[in-house]
Amino acid sequence: MLFPRTCLTAGRWANLQFEFIKDPRVCGDDKTGYMNKNLKRKLDYHYHYFDFSQISPDPLEFLHRYKDARDIEIAGIISSVFAYGNMKQIISTLEKIHRIMKADPYNFVIKFNFEKHSKLFDGIKHRFYTSADIALFFNALNKIYLNYGSLKYLFLLYHFEKEKSLKESIHFFSQNLISLAAGNNKPSRGLVFMFPDPMKGSACKRMNLFLRWMIRKDELDFGLWHEIKPSQLVIPVDTHIGKICRQLKLTRQKNISWKMAEEITDNLKKFDADDPVKYDFAICHLGIRKINF
Repeated sequence: MLFPRTCLTAGRWANLQFEFIKDPRVCGDDKTGYMNKNLKRKLDYHYHYFDFSQISPDPLEFLHRYKDARDIEIAGIISSVFAYGNMKQIISTLEKIHRIMKADPYNFVIKFNFEKHSKLFDGIKHRFYTSADIALFFNALNKIYLNYGSLKYLFLLYHFEKEKSLKESIHFFSQNLISLAAGNNKPSRGLVFMFPDPMKGSACKRMNLFLRWMIRKDELDFGLWHEIKPSQLVIPVDTHIGKICRQLKLTRQKNISWKMAEEITDNLKKFDADDPVKYDFAICHLGIRKINF
């Protein structure tokens, strides 16, 4: 039974007693044959609790400022690229960039000229990214939208419908983005960090976050890339997701990696095979807001 939001706090969830049943679909321990039957109930509760009314603070809120799909897609890749570090810093950096774009992402990108406009980002740094990295990132977006029409059409060049996950698609897509941004020069540390490679073990949290926003559909996520199935998504893993999922025995991995992300996703598929990543926002914000599961 799900309780109304007003009469059951997240803290009381933590005090509920666990009940176990034998089940071949083991969550976290293939040998015991036991699964916590309350886990799906709790996950579903938090999924419904963390709806649009709970969106702030999150880089996703910048996408919801726009109605045009082209603006949403560009706002999405920007928000995902800067989605690391302190949340206050993330929101601050994104506010600066949206002011520079004058709240018109698509037209800004289409008209972006590296020689003329790179100085707009002078003084803006975000941890590993320099202002030069940010300008090169926008230059790459300009090339993509002029030549392919959207990020979606570029990504679909590398997508295979029968892929279990989007690992290979992300690999080729990210390599292309780095190449477009760096041009004939050696990619900077910031650009390499901007678009990590799952083939090298990276969890690719930020890219998986962007893909979640673009592919799955509910009141938080947009579902603009309907050519790709949500079941192919992999959960964006950061320290919050990793810590909580270890506690829930959704992963045995100690270090954040692509292997951890896939293991968590595979276990979440036992609760929703078609849309396992729907639980991401709730789990992440439980960690950010220091709420007990």
